[in-house]
Amino acid sequence: MRPALRTVLCTVGLLLTTVLFPSAARADNPIVQTIYTADPAPLVHNGRVYVYTGHDEDGSTYFTMRDWHVYSSSDMANWTDHGSPMSLATFAWADANAWAGHVTPRNGRFYWYVPVRDRATGSMAIGVAVADSPTGPFRDAIGRPLVNNGEIDPNVLIDDNGQAYLYWGNPRLWYVRLNTDMISYSGGPTQIPLTTAGYGTRTGNASRPTLFEEAPWVFKRNGLYYNVFAAECCSEFIAYSTAPSATGPWTYRGAIMPRQGGSFTNHAGIVDFNGGSYFFYHNGALPGGGGFTRSVAVEKFTYNADGTIPTINMTTAGPPQVGTLNPFVRQEAETMAWASGVETEASGEGGMNVGFIENGDYIKVKGVAFGNGASSFTARVASATGGGRIELRLGSATGTLVGTCTVAGTGGWQNWTSVTCPVSGATGTRDLYLRFAGGSGYLLNLNWWQFTSG
Repeated sequence: MRPALRTVLCTVGLLLTTVLFPSAARADNPIVQTIYTADPAPLVHNGRVYVYTGHDEDGSTYFTMRDWHVYSSSDMANWTDHGSPMSLATFAWADANAWAGHVTPRNGRFYWYVPVRDRATGSMAIGVAVADSPTGPFRDAIGRPLVNNGEIDPNVLIDDNGQAYLYWGNPRLWYVRLNTDMISYSGGPTQIPLTTAGYGTRTGNASRPTLFEEAPWVFKRNGLYYNVFAAECCSEFIAYSTAPSATGPWTYRGAIMPRQGGSFTNHAGIVDFNGGSYFFYHNGALPGGGGFTRSVAVEKFTYNADGTIPTINMTTAGPPQVGTLNPFVRQEAETMAWASGVETEASGEGGMNVGFIENGDYIKVKGVAFGNGASSFTARVASATGGGRIELRLGSATGTLVGTCTVAGTGGWQNWTSVTCPVSGATGTRDLYLRFAGGSGYLLNLNWWQFTSG
């Protein structure tokens, strides 16, 4: 349990709405509110966007990070928490610093490249883990570092001809040509020349003459190669360069995201999904947030006609929803657009559940398509205490009440049962709020929910 984070998250929704958007709907950035997340690495796979993140521990005064997390969405508004499929313990040879990584699929598997501290040398190295699913679990692929030169922030590009490149670096910038097995490489690491023509000019730091700092994100679009990177610490902004090939030569193109957001670092990832382009980053926007307690956010953008990237500013609104959410099929409780007060945990029934629920906490689910109406609501619940109530509200946590499910004690936090209650007045497409009510202390856990049409 994280009492400090819990206290501030109970008020973050109200603060973002009343201070930044006094007449607007609930803000949806950052996309995760149950923990601090950092260094997003988005991946599009089978109609979903997966975001792989680091995890800043509560109250950190350094980059104290011990595991990685995965979230996914089919609509860019409601994000499913898949928990932590990989941690420092995955790498027996590592002892600290679960920092910024990148996942790429190949040959039906998913490869996660991460920087960690090598116990034997005390320096940073790049490890690689593999899984058969985008949500893991991941296992160490080779039992040792893939590359080990003290630098960080790996990123992988698989070119059109099948050649894969691993890029990484801070303070320098490197690449190797990965073999098709994705866990070995041909030749040695090649250092990319950091010229002012390629990476812009930094002033006042003779040892770092260019703007490149860290976090390369290399991708190809319409025959042009892009390297989006964190520039000129501290604080960092996001800039980019382009090249005619995966190995350069690179030409500096300018800034994308200016310095903003309450974190002295930033880390970007870009993907195209369902006809739109999305820019992921992190900031310190959640209460208690800062340079060591960051949160992942996302913005939708459109490339300029010549392929250049426009200026992108941080918002609390986030991108528009793609489509709607179907309430008449089972929905995981940990799929949400916003959470206030609650946390997530591994469920005894598999996957994750929402827990640590107290009176007044709530979950927002965005763009729920009730159509002509719903007649009932079923929830999978557990309670080691006397239980509580799930209020079904539309539009806000205090909006129209369309149903209330009473949850009794089940004898344990993982002793699951299903409860059903009638629903009236849930029609059209609305934001759904599951608001929890009851006495003091923890009330109940929620695993999944589903409406019945009527």
